[in-house]
Amino acid sequence: MANRMEDEAVEFLSLFYEEHRLDGKEARIRDVCEAIRTDGTYEHTAEELAFGARLAWRNSNRCIGRLFWERLTVIDERKAHTEEAVAQALFRHIEYATNGGKVIPTITVFKQGASIRIWNAQLVRYAGYRSDGRIIGDPASLELTDICKQLGWVGAGSDFDVLPLVISVGTRPPQLFPIPMHLIKEVALVHPDNKAFASLNLKWYAVPFVSNMRLEIGGISYYAAPFNGWYMGTEIGARNLADDFRYNRLPEVAAVLGISMEREASLWRDQALVELNRAVLYSYQEQGVSIVDHHTAAKQFQRFIGNETEAGRDVTGDWTWLIPPMSPAQTDIFHQSFDNRIVSPNYLHEKPPYCSKGIKEEH
Repeated sequence: MANRMEDEAVEFLSLFYEEHRLDGKEARIRDVCEAIRTDGTYEHTAEELAFGARLAWRNSNRCIGRLFWERLTVIDERKAHTEEAVAQALFRHIEYATNGGKVIPTITVFKQGASIRIWNAQLVRYAGYRSDGRIIGDPASLELTDICKQLGWVGAGSDFDVLPLVISVGTRPPQLFPIPMHLIKEVALVHPDNKAFASLNLKWYAVPFVSNMRLEIGGISYYAAPFNGWYMGTEIGARNLADDFRYNRLPEVAAVLGISMEREASLWRDQALVELNRAVLYSYQEQGVSIVDHHTAAKQFQRFIGNETEAGRDVTGDWTWLIPPMSPAQTDIFHQSFDNRIVSPNYLHEKPPYCSKGIKEEH
């Protein structure tokens, strides 16, 4: 294990010094290798951490928004050791990154290792409740909602109740931290041409704060490293609100817009999907919240490919994730192929810590 960590550390540090054109590489590598042999690990400098977090975004195979990887704000919270300190840092992240709607790509990195865990898949997400054989709210949140209820949280039982943060440190039981509502920006959805759409009472939160991925840099893992960019419209309009295993709102959208649902061949689903996505983009833009449509995002990804090619770097990618869920054949990405190998540094998916903490996990 130590040898593997040494190899990964040397590879990362070499890249750090090469891309920054810095002297002192050999001395730093020597010190790091000595620390690994003595202590079994090493610590990144603040500069190495920031560089590694940005590279992880650059290397993230599933992300279409990598053009802006150099703009990632990196907040170093490795000194936070208590649940309360972690929660306060997360509140600061939410407020800073939301920025009144002008979203700032941001990551907050806590101490290395798995002692600090954030149980939420996203810092801001809606609860999901089972009620008389049906689901109210977000079905993706059923398990975490049950856990929050076990820990004493009581939600209002609506479709859009924001879950509290669930944080654990070491072997201590998890603690709940309700997010102050003034920190959470939400967008009420309206349609640019149809006033009746507003009667659906749909909304979504402004920023996707991903908190269930492990940041890996040079052989070191940071299990608590939530990050955000801004939304691509289809994430909300073609997935979160449209998937039949999520909010499944396409039939309601079709009904309120007067679209006949009698025949599949009428393509009512496609028509409703386009109108729902128009509403998402229009609402976010009208309310001053950063968002990008999937056609613009696909063009930005082509610019990213061009930049990387010019810099002499290969672009890895997961085609199945890079193509948008709506009209993918209308993007250049659909007609390209990518090497899906995992390059370090990177963000890696992790299972939630439910089982290891003695609370039942669904899968």
